Amino acid sequence: MPQTPWWDRDRHADRRGLLLERNRLKAALRAWFGAQGFVETEPAALAVSPGNEAHLHAFATEAIGNDGTAQRLYLHTSPEFALKKLLAAGEARLFAFAPVWRNRERGALHSPEFTMLEWYRAEEDYSVLMADCAEVLRLASPRGSLRFRDRQCDATLAPERVSVAEAVARHAGFDLLATLEADGTPQPERLRAALAGCGVAVAEGDTWPDMFSRLLAEKIEPHLGLGRATILDRYPACEAALARRCADDPRVAERFELYACGVELANGFGELTDAGEQRRRFEVEMAEKARVYGESYPIDEGFLAALAMMPPASGIALGFDRLVMLATGAPHIDLVRWTPVP
Repeated sequence: MPQTPWWDRDRHADRRGLLLERNRLKAALRAWFGAQGFVETEPAALAVSPGNEAHLHAFATEAIGNDGTAQRLYLHTSPEFALKKLLAAGEARLFAFAPVWRNRERGALHSPEFTMLEWYRAEEDYSVLMADCAEVLRLASPRGSLRFRDRQCDATLAPERVSVAEAVARHAGFDLLATLEADGTPQPERLRAALAGCGVAVAEGDTWPDMFSRLLAEKIEPHLGLGRATILDRYPACEAALARRCADDPRVAERFELYACGVELANGFGELTDAGEQRRRFEVEMAEKARVYGESYPIDEGFLAALAMMPPASGIALGFDRLVMLATGAPHIDLVRWTPVP
């Protein structure tokens, strides 16, 4: 039997309590950021580049000028480029509840359109973001409990901070850093051998990032954020994305992810401000995207120019809809969005 549409009165009545909780949480977070001296911004959704990560897929469109000339633009997959340009412009603490779009993503925890809560702190270490995360979780659940399916997390407890290497040793039984050279260069055959020893199946053509992703999904993530939240810190440098390398070990980067109830909620960085290094990373990612998917996205030259002017900063992106899901115990992302994507 076909499901009734989301605008059916009875179905909306069933969801309305969840949606009002969404509003409560957004108001509470806005008040908290305001009290911390943050400025709320509204980044444009249309961009010359949607982001340059190999496995993120964007929605493309055309902007028609007054002379009829068409320009290819994209709906952004994150407001990150725009917000970092504002850091370069002189903003010191800023945040946004930004609608974002990601193609090829649909499921209980994924929607093609969702809301990203993103915030930045100029001249502050990325560890401060971890304290922010603890406060965000507390605001999400005044009663202290976050839930997803049969998993629970106590939002009143400080998150456990564990490095990726520590988590791999604990749950997969091998030394992840031994699969990297001293400068952080990944050695795929070393990781392949380690995964064979712990029962993670890999394909012949898998790259080091492919295998690392399977390792996380199968051996690590199911153990994270159970009972208390987990901050999974110090990602391998080859998985740094837009984060800078750690000063004490070039094999790892100032990147962490926040997990609660086994669900990834946020991705935080000590931000890279080396425009040349960032360009190199983007080019590597787009070459991989072209190899796997037969397409690539342009690089936002304005972003790289702004990056060279940006102060040292830390920043984080949190999936707001997922946070609402955990705060309410909702089993599907569509239940906590006022108007789900068709």
